[in-house]
Amino acid sequence: MTEVATQDAGHARYTFRVRLSSTARCLLEAEWDRCRWVWNESVAKSKQVYRHNKATGEKRTCGPAQLDKMLTEARRRTPWLAEGSSVAQQQVIRDFGKSRAKALKDIKDRLPMRQRAGMPRWKKKREAAASLNYTKRGFRLKDGRLHLAGGIVVRPVWSRELPAAPSSVRVYRDAVGHW
Repeated sequence: MTEVATQDAGHARYTFRVRLSSTARCLLEAEWDRCRWVWNESVAKSKQVYRHNKATGEKRTCGPAQLDKMLTEARRRTPWLAEGSSVAQQQVIRDFGKSRAKALKDIKDRLPMRQRAGMPRWKKKREAAASLNYTKRGFRLKDGRLHLAGGIVVRPVWSRELPAAPSSVRVYRDAVGHW
């Protein structure tokens, strides 16, 4: 759930189970639905740009800047999307950009198909694992509770003390359904 930079050792990652109220569970699931929608829109935009480039011979790009513009426009048009945290949605765009860049690099380097990272695909509601990433400005720890952007408050079950303040937080649902 948290990643902490420690002195002279790089990054340390700690995983804690969180206790959720029914309200927090509903808010996390709604936030995941929004982030999954942003991911799928990014995939659609990427495919649209690819088809356009192939048909016209142009060299349009589908990078984070274009996807951020798409997100801003979508948040303005769609109240449901604007209810969620922009921090988590922008992080989805960054993750999408990294995934797409890795796939394009593998293609450029002519790696064999079995070694390539595939292009990002649609995240289906029932099949995709829910995962929300928050950067420093998207969360805070206060009184032993984790306050996420969007007004979501969860209680981690602390099994150890953190050596330093975390730099990012990932809240995810495992295969059993626990967050």
